[in-house]
Amino acid sequence: MKPISRRSLLSSAGTLTGGLALAACTGTPNIPRPTASPTGPIKTQLDEVLKIVSAGSDKFGVFVTDLRSGGTYSFNGDYASQNASMVKVMIALMALRKAGGLLSADNAAVATKMITQSDNASAEILWAYGGGPDAYQQLAEELKLTHTHREQSRDDWSWTWTTPSDQVLLLRYVTGGGTKAFTTEQGAYVYDLMGKVIDDQTWGVGAPKSGTVAVHLKNGWVQFKSTDNLWAVNSMGTVKGDGRDYRMAVMTRVPDFATGRELTSEVGRQVFSILGSGPL
Repeated sequence: MKPISRRSLLSSAGTLTGGLALAACTGTPNIPRPTASPTGPIKTQLDEVLKIVSAGSDKFGVFVTDLRSGGTYSFNGDYASQNASMVKVMIALMALRKAGGLLSADNAAVATKMITQSDNASAEILWAYGGGPDAYQQLAEELKLTHTHREQSRDDWSWTWTTPSDQVLLLRYVTGGGTKAFTTEQGAYVYDLMGKVIDDQTWGVGAPKSGTVAVHLKNGWVQFKSTDNLWAVNSMGTVKGDGRDYRMAVMTRVPDFATGRELTSEVGRQVFSILGSGPL
C-alpha cells in the first residue's frame, strides 16, 4: 500500500480505551500514568514508569543513550515494526549519498519539506532519486543497523522495518559521524533539518521542547489496513537542555493515531523528567 496522507491520518484518529484504570486527560486519549513519582536508581524508575505507560503491550519499545554518561537504557529496545515517516531521515541520507555531497537547490527544497513537514510526495521523489529499497538496504548494512531492512515483498518506503535501538544508533552517526556511509557534513545537514520540524509535529521525543530545551526529531505514523489494521506511531530524536542531553527512540503499534501520538509524547515527558534526577 502507499503511505496515507497526514490529513487522512488525522481525520481517522480516535481514542484508545482498555481494561486498565486510566488517568483522565481532557481532550486527549487516555494513557495509563503513574499515580506517584518513581523512586530508586534511574533505570529502575524508567522500568517502573514504562511498564505502566505501555500497559503491558508487546508492541512498544524504547531505547535511550544518555550523552552525559554514555549510559544506555532499553525497554524492549529491539521491538521491530514499520518505520512509517521516521524513515525519512534515511531517505535524506540516501539522497545525499547519491548526490555525492550536498543536494542541489531543487532537491534541498524537497528534503526540507520532507523532514520539516513530513511531506509524503517529497519522500517519494527522494526515495526514487536515492535508489529506493535496494539503496536503503545497502545503507542500513553499511551502518550496521542489524534490525533495519527493506520489506522484501514491497517497494514502499513506509514499510521498511527498524527498531528503537537501531534508530538511536543512526542518530549517533548523524550527530557524531564515525561512519564511512556518509560524511560528517551530510549528517549535520540532515540533523539541522530535524531541528526545524514544524510545531504540530513536535510530539513524542520532542514533547519536552521549550525555550531552554532543544529537540531534533523525526516522527512517523501510518495505518496498515492491509495487515493488522493497527497504526505504527514512532518518534526518534535528540533532547538537550535543562541539564539533559540524550538520544531516544520510541516505537508503538496502536489502534489509532491520536493514541500513538499521546503515548509517545507521554514517554517523551516521562523520560525527560526521570533523567532530570541524574544520568543513566
